[in-house]
Amino acid sequence: MVTITTQGSVVTVCRNPNPGLPKPPVDEIYLLEGLGVEGDYHAGKFVRHRSIAKRYPNLPNRRQVLITDVGIYAELATKDIHITHGMLGENVVIEGLAIMQVPVGTRLRLGDAIVEVTEVRRPCYQLHEMDERLLFAVTERDGKQRRYKAGMMTCVLQSGRVRPGDLITILEDRETAVPLADTINHQ
Repeated sequence: MVTITTQGSVVTVCRNPNPGLPKPPVDEIYLLEGLGVEGDYHAGKFVRHRSIAKRYPNLPNRRQVLITDVGIYAELATKDIHITHGMLGENVVIEGLAIMQVPVGTRLRLGDAIVEVTEVRRPCYQLHEMDERLLFAVTERDGKQRRYKAGMMTCVLQSGRVRPGDLITILEDRETAVPLADTINHQ
């Protein structure tokens, strides 16, 4: 049985003012409430992911900050895919908290900011720019079902700075941690 811990830490933060990959690592990022990462292409009131924005330009941006687990890099290395932080398009790389097992709707304190998990990130073909095998390596198939492992999308509920070494904590509300281990167990 695997139990999800309620706390982890930030390993790397990334941003890119231009569309596309990678997002270069930086010393810190500032999350803006309702917008995303200050200075990042994907920040804004309306969705900024080009394929979605082309079809739905007035869709509210619920895909503001991408959080990935550092473990994905080791998993990819076992498949002889060697990438560095930012090459998945992530804004925040964490360790110690199994982000892919955190339910949609969960609030997280991330450094000084608070974010809400909005969806599992469905990776796109831009990953082929980093390695032609990458998209398929972060997608698992179970019959007709797909399971993605390329991070969780979040939106910013409270502005704040995020730096490597900062804590990431699951919240019940803006200040109280949830005993998530009692509610989520995976075999």
